[in-house]
Amino acid sequence: MSFNNIFDYARETDAILILQGNENSVDKTFFYLTGVDGGLFEGSALIVKPDEIKIITSTLEEETARKTGLEVMIANGKSDFERIIKDGLKSSNVVGLNYSSLTMEHYRELMRMIPDKEFIDVSGSIMESRRMKSPEELQRIREAARIGSEAFENVSHKLKEGMTESELSSLIAYEMMKLGASEPSFSTIVAFGENASMPHYSPGNRKLKKNEFVLIDFGARYRRYCSDITRTVVFGRANDEQREMYNIVLKAQAEGMKKIRENVNGKDVDLAARKVIDDSKYKGRFIHSLGHGLGMDVHDHPALSANLDFPLKENMVVTVEPGIYLPKVGGVRIEDDVIVKKDGYELISTAPRELLEIS
Repeated sequence: MSFNNIFDYARETDAILILQGNENSVDKTFFYLTGVDGGLFEGSALIVKPDEIKIITSTLEEETARKTGLEVMIANGKSDFERIIKDGLKSSNVVGLNYSSLTMEHYRELMRMIPDKEFIDVSGSIMESRRMKSPEELQRIREAARIGSEAFENVSHKLKEGMTESELSSLIAYEMMKLGASEPSFSTIVAFGENASMPHYSPGNRKLKKNEFVLIDFGARYRRYCSDITRTVVFGRANDEQREMYNIVLKAQAEGMKKIRENVNGKDVDLAARKVIDDSKYKGRFIHSLGHGLGMDVHDHPALSANLDFPLKENMVVTVEPGIYLPKVGGVRIEDDVIVKKDGYELISTAPRELLEIS
C-alpha cells in the first residue's frame, strides 16, 4: 500500500510511529502500511518516514515481515526494542502518533522512552489517506464482495422450516470461508420474522416459519479487507405488505445509487434514498444512515448520512443500505458495496437483489 500520501495531510512531522499492542489494542494502520496478510505482530512497531518504512518486530514474526520487502529490524527483548525506536527517531523532533489506536499505557511508555520528542496526533491524516483505496486494496475488497455474494447464493436455498437463526448464521460463515475468506468480517446477523425489525439484532434460537422474512447481514474478510452485504428474502410466499416493503426499499436503493459519483455530497445520496421511503406509508421507518465506508474496517469511515457533509471521492468504497423496520412485524434491508467512480459507481456485490421467495 502507498504510505507517502499520509504526509500530505501530516506536514508537521517527518516521522510517524505506529505501535502494536496485544489483540485488544490492534492498530490496523500497521497492516495498511505494510500490506502484511498474516501474523499478529503483537508488541511490534513501525517507523514511517516519507521515503521508508521500518518494521520493528520479534523473531516470532520475522519471516512474515521480510516477505513485505521492507526493512525489518529484530528486537531481542524490551530494552532492544526501545533502543531501536530511539535510534530510528533521533533525527526527528516531532513524532506523529495514531492517537485513535494508542492506549494510555503506550503513551506513557513513549513519554518515558523518548521524553525529548513532541508528539502530535496524525490519526485524522491516516484516516484521510485510508479513505481512497489503492488498486491492490480495491482488488481485495472486490474479492471479499465476490465471496460474500457467492456464499449467499449457495446458502439461500438451504433454508428449511425449523432451522434456527444461529444455524443459518453458521452456515453462511462456513460457506464464506470455504470460498476463500479468512473469516467473516463481522458477526453475521440473521433475523427471522419479527426479529428483522432490529437492525443490529444478534441471532438466537428462534426457529424459521413459513411465509416470513429472513434478513441476513454478512460479510467476508479477504486478506484483511471487508465486504458488507444484506439480503432479505421470504421463506415461502410473500404477502402484499412484504412485497410492498421490499419494492420500496429496492427503489430507495436504486435512487440513492443514481446519485453516487465523485464530488457528490454523501448527504444528498442519503436524502435521495430516504425520500422514496418517506414518501410512502413507511415514513420515518428508515432509522439509520444510508451507508458507510468500507475497507480494513467494516465501518471504515463516514459516507452517506443525512446529517453529515461528506464529499465522495473516486476509489472510495461505500455501502448503500436503505431499510424499513416495523416493530413486532419485521423489516427489510438491502445492502450493497460500491466503488465510487468519477462519473458513477461500480457495483461489486452481485447477489440477486430481486425479491426471492424460497420454498
